[in-house]
Amino acid sequence: MTALSLKSVNKSFGNVHVLKDIDLEVEDGEFVVFVGPSGCGKSTLLRVIAGLEDASSGEIRIGGDLVNLTPPARRGIAMVFQSYALYPHLNVRGNMALALKQERQPKAEIEARIAEASRMLGLGDYLDRYPSELSGGQRQRVAIGRAIVRQPKLFLFDEPLSNLDAALRMNTRIEIANLHRALDASMIYVTHDQTEAMTLADKIVVLRDGRVEQVGSPMDLYNNPANQFVAGFLGAPSMNFLPAELVQPGDTRTLGLRPEALYVAEDGALRGDVTHVERLGGDTNVIVRTPATPITVRLFGQHPVSVGDELRLGYDAANAYYFDGEGRRSA
Repeated sequence: MTALSLKSVNKSFGNVHVLKDIDLEVEDGEFVVFVGPSGCGKSTLLRVIAGLEDASSGEIRIGGDLVNLTPPARRGIAMVFQSYALYPHLNVRGNMALALKQERQPKAEIEARIAEASRMLGLGDYLDRYPSELSGGQRQRVAIGRAIVRQPKLFLFDEPLSNLDAALRMNTRIEIANLHRALDASMIYVTHDQTEAMTLADKIVVLRDGRVEQVGSPMDLYNNPANQFVAGFLGAPSMNFLPAELVQPGDTRTLGLRPEALYVAEDGALRGDVTHVERLGGDTNVIVRTPATPITVRLFGQHPVSVGDELRLGYDAANAYYFDGEGRRSA
């Protein structure tokens, strides 16, 4: 069954056209990530799905039901925000119970749902604490628990990890992935962080300027980007782009090479000077200034490369991407 279906969804604020003919389907149990740069429309799209913003046109169906005119509370969704949005005067138990009390759920049912959510999220020892007594990561888990107890048709996450430090983001990301497996629930997750998108998603939706650029599994988009924008957005470090004529005289296309596709070779087709070295232990990232543009080379392991060294770089033609003047993938 389809958990969410969007057909020709548009959203305008006055004369500003923010979402443009969005078509998308999310299957039951699927984890879908909306990703794209700031201002691409991903959070607006999530708010339209939730009913916090009205679609200017198009059709929104959740669990097969048309919900364009249905208020948020009756759409069968639960939303987790970047800001946690916890009530400071309620303890953890009270925050998790509030929506269920408003739905007039039986007390025994409320207690059972809170107990289960607390077990899944490791919150059993914190139920009597107030938000001010919790760390950022614990507050985020409470916000997620408040969504779980509602047993929604669809979970919506709006950049939930943005306020956490790097280590905590990784830990919470793993918790969310484990939670998805445990619940087998349909989830939509908005982020600008391509690492979150690659590690969490069953399916990624790449947005730019209010349009869907490409939809697919993380590795499908990584290995088979439809255009230069998608190729450059997914991957860390990002794909290098340089004039193809550097290695193929007369070729007017743009050549795309991922940093890990390049290697040091005495007879390499590319030549340049090292301008910066990042020694990360397991990897060494080297910035090389070519005649056209700086490029990043990802060397696995530790390498005795220094600033000022001249390097010749090779690559396997099978790992090269080409794009035309409009940024479209070219054979």
